Amino acid sequence: MNLDLNTLFQVTVYVEAIVGLLLLFVWVQNTSITAVAWWGFADLLRAGSIMLFGMYGSVPDLISIDFANAVLFTAFALTWTGARVFDHHPPQPVLLFGGAALWLLLCRFPGIRDSWEVRVLISSGIIAAYTWGTAYEFWRGRSEPLVSRWPAIFMLFAHGALYLLRTPLGSMLPWSPTDNQVFDSVWMTVLSFEALLFTISISFLLLAMAKERAEYRHKTAALVDPLTGVANRRAFLQDAEALLKRRASPPSPVAVMVLDLDHFKSINDRHGHAVGDRVLQVFAQVAVDRMRRMDLFGRIGGEEFAALLVDTTRERAISLAQEIRASFAATGYMVGETAVTATVSIGVVICYDAGLDLAALLAHADHALYQAKDKGRNRVETVSIEFILDRGGRDPADILPIATAEPAGRSAA
Repeated sequence: MNLDLNTLFQVTVYVEAIVGLLLLFVWVQNTSITAVAWWGFADLLRAGSIMLFGMYGSVPDLISIDFANAVLFTAFALTWTGARVFDHHPPQPVLLFGGAALWLLLCRFPGIRDSWEVRVLISSGIIAAYTWGTAYEFWRGRSEPLVSRWPAIFMLFAHGALYLLRTPLGSMLPWSPTDNQVFDSVWMTVLSFEALLFTISISFLLLAMAKERAEYRHKTAALVDPLTGVANRRAFLQDAEALLKRRASPPSPVAVMVLDLDHFKSINDRHGHAVGDRVLQVFAQVAVDRMRRMDLFGRIGGEEFAALLVDTTRERAISLAQEIRASFAATGYMVGETAVTATVSIGVVICYDAGLDLAALLAHADHALYQAKDKGRNRVETVSIEFILDRGGRDPADILPIATAEPAGRSAA
């Protein structure tokens, strides 16, 4: 089947323009995603460059080739800049227009201006550089769990590779740009058709990425405490329940901590809520820095936090609690230029069996916390729980645990 290149050019112009306007319309609906605006303008510029390419033979080459390529390079640079902005990196104006400026400068040299092959090689290299740069920007932001990021990276890499291959492949196909047979070139037809498919596909993926991010942030906002950045009560309870179920067979020792800042209301009353908020942030950071990646930590109340440690030992759980307490006592002494002397009391329950659910473990840890408060605060109290296994099939909740209160010591602070 033969494809009429002029028709393909016209279709590509329409598609690029429509996609560009669609992206700008999406951006108007949510102007916080500024990358979509960059991508929309990039498509509109590509439509303009293709229109200029379509004038080849009827206008001077300075317009249909040199200027058209400069516009095309700027369009790819806008796509690359949009990828940078999408992952919170600033635009780089020099590189944004560097490709177009380099092209126009090199085209002034007779050796380059008169060699079609060299000009094709240079233009292909500039497009591949911007396209691979876009793929790299998406790749280095891969820590954000967006599924659409990966096919976008693959397509951008493949698109750039195809442009680099057009010089060696083009030399194998019979065509001569000097006798106006550019539009009869098989390779030009392949590139134009691929560009059309690429425009449609990558635009779909870019919109999917923007949509994924919005949904991810909405989900995160529902599960993350906005002040401290740790899991909120809902997320902690949900994730802890799921983690305990996964670790129930075979059973492994777990520890649950309940951590409560001492005299926090007095801190708010004396220094104001801004200082109180900063104290909460400092404490959350101190605790998170000392947790393993597999441990869970969250804010379950105003100044109350909880942690779940899996596959742990009694010694490690107590050591971690003491480390958090001592580090916060040292760090929370001064918040900014304010002497706060903030401390924390911690109740820890260590369970050696899968008999208790999360609610029961939190209740025992809360009881140990009250003991820490009653004994002067800024201390760690622990409870160890072991079950006498009942082979009669009774509900574990009906089996009486053996609980022993164990003060974990206290350092002056």
